[in-house]
Amino acid sequence: MKLAVVGAGWAGLAAAVRAARDGHQVVVYESTRQLGGRARSLALTRGNGDTALLDNGQHIMIGAYSETLALMGEVGVVPREVLHRLPLTLRFPDGRGLALPAWPAPFDAAWGILTARGWSWGDKFSLLRHATSWQLRRFHCDERSTVAQLCRDLSPVVMRELVEPLCVAALNTSADRASATVFLRVLRDGLFGPARDGWGASNLLIPRLDLGQVFPEAAAAWLQARGAQVRLGARVQSLRREGAGWNVDGEPFDAVLLACPAWESERLVAQSGVDAPRWLSAVGGLTHEAIATVYAEGGPALPLPMLALESGPAQFVFDRAHLGGLAGVFAFVVSASEGDAQSIEQRVLAQAASLGWTLRPLKTVIEKRATFACLPGLRRPAIEVADGLLACGDYVEGPYPATIEGAVRSAIAAVDRLKRPATRTAAKAT
Repeated sequence: MKLAVVGAGWAGLAAAVRAARDGHQVVVYESTRQLGGRARSLALTRGNGDTALLDNGQHIMIGAYSETLALMGEVGVVPREVLHRLPLTLRFPDGRGLALPAWPAPFDAAWGILTARGWSWGDKFSLLRHATSWQLRRFHCDERSTVAQLCRDLSPVVMRELVEPLCVAALNTSADRASATVFLRVLRDGLFGPARDGWGASNLLIPRLDLGQVFPEAAAAWLQARGAQVRLGARVQSLRREGAGWNVDGEPFDAVLLACPAWESERLVAQSGVDAPRWLSAVGGLTHEAIATVYAEGGPALPLPMLALESGPAQFVFDRAHLGGLAGVFAFVVSASEGDAQSIEQRVLAQAASLGWTLRPLKTVIEKRATFACLPGLRRPAIEVADGLLACGDYVEGPYPATIEGAVRSAIAAVDRLKRPATRTAAKAT
């Protein structure tokens, strides 16, 4: 088939790689001049003139990202060379919190809970009791429940120091609004999933290189080496059905895969003339959350690549020196952020000052529609929009919240559903 992929973020590139591997002729359209979508590289210049490539937002993966890691390997990236592995660790600057050993699940989680610093035995047994209950229920709960409702009997210390930061990091939605169903799926696969290639499912995988080098650039080179086209600066203006196939800006295709943001897919589907009211309604019903990353310099070297934070807008801070970056550069992550760049930056600097860190701001990046709000009972858009028109991305139907793994899995699922025109015609006749 001749396939148009609209968008060169991680979902679009994943779909293009899968489709090219399956023998399809692929053309990728990307409206910007850069690969990677919301997980892309960003140039940063310090006050002393040093320059570095960072990211449009500090990202993190986990060992349970099986499809993402496999895809990286397929295009020639060695995950162990570009990702820093850290057993799940949620330590605060004063040493409190959880740190799992590099053991198989569930022994790593059990030992991490029993040895958590700053937790009473009551706190620890509260979490063990709840974790056992969730396992016995096979990580299922009422779809209408929020994470706060799911954990209402949990120790306040555990709720504050583990559940709330984990929830906002994974779902980018606060615990009092986030879906308990999706949160339990993340716990099931992330904390209790099997090890793969020597990496535990809960291991934190933090990029050592800018995100462009972690996958997008290698994927584009892999595609072009196999005859696929990657057209940068090409925003699709027109999409319409043409016979058994589709027409994209005057060029015929057998099928189209929309891998652009939800609002761009909504625009293209709405103007295409296809009858897809339920799909358009589902996309229109999504609300979005922002993520801010404040890059700053100065202050002490951190004992770990990442520390959890409290009493401020940022939930986590990353020491870029641990990740092969510039010494003295820190990335503060504010999930589900509110406010403009200046106000967020000022609040983060005040949060750092309360820890005794005197920092100078470098750059604040806000991704205003970073993820969809992962709310209870949310019905996400289907992968199939119409015959030969499919959508993929972290917002379409699937078990996970808006994550890189969710985007990659949706891309693979979309390509696997492609049917050749003759097959579609035969199916209609039948």
